[in-house]
Amino acid sequence: MQDGLPEFLSLGGGVQSSTLALLAAHGVVTPMPKAAIFADTQDEPPSVYRWLDWLEKQLPFPVVRVTAGKLSERVLQMRIGASGLPFSKSDIPVFTLSALGKHGKVANRKCTAEFKIKPILREVRRVLGIQCARGNRVRCRQWIGISLDEVSRAKPSRDKWAESRFPLLELRWTRRACLVWMEQQGYPLPPRSACVYCPYHSDAEWRRLQAEEPTAFAAAVQFEKQLQASKSAANPESSVPFLHRSRKPLDQINFLTDVERGQQLLGFDEQDECEGGCFL
Repeated sequence: MQDGLPEFLSLGGGVQSSTLALLAAHGVVTPMPKAAIFADTQDEPPSVYRWLDWLEKQLPFPVVRVTAGKLSERVLQMRIGASGLPFSKSDIPVFTLSALGKHGKVANRKCTAEFKIKPILREVRRVLGIQCARGNRVRCRQWIGISLDEVSRAKPSRDKWAESRFPLLELRWTRRACLVWMEQQGYPLPPRSACVYCPYHSDAEWRRLQAEEPTAFAAAVQFEKQLQASKSAANPESSVPFLHRSRKPLDQINFLTDVERGQQLLGFDEQDECEGGCFL
């Protein structure tokens, strides 16, 4: 697109957005973005930060890292609402188990909006010098790494000053096509980008963390215990939060691969799934 609008890449650090960044570096997708912006929750596994260190050396445009603080610390800060019930201003989509054995889940998750989307848009506004986001004039274009196999996740921007663009959909590339291209270029394959304690992890990802990044897995185990203690201290009668759909402590689960289970486990059970809002 050559209409003169500045373009920015929302960089999640995973397969699709990393491929998109490198496609821009190769001139396959144009025009060159002004920057790739990565919103750091400060809770990604070490492999993601190592990947970002490598990736930014391959790009002719800057990788800008922004943050709204450490997400896990914010989640653990319990407040008491007008109803007398505890809540967190930065909920994550945990699974819950009541004292009567009733299964539930936190649907009102705020982590993506507060720690991914808003920090990136705030940085774009800073670069563009937009003090007030009023008016209908489009001021920039935001690249989002959604591939053809996830086309249902592609949505227009909620901000009238920013226009969403999905270059992988323009190319009609799937996630697999991204991986094939990366291999053809001789690039290493990106890790999965997500907080170490993300409840959207598949069993395969939990198992990978446990085997390949034990420090990150231990951090998730510790966070789960802290979250349960924080919820209980605020309200002893509240349901117990868990990070895994089985509603068992992480360190007591035998994670099996999807093949061993004989079924496909993509993340959430009960017909829920990750919306891809962390920019892949």
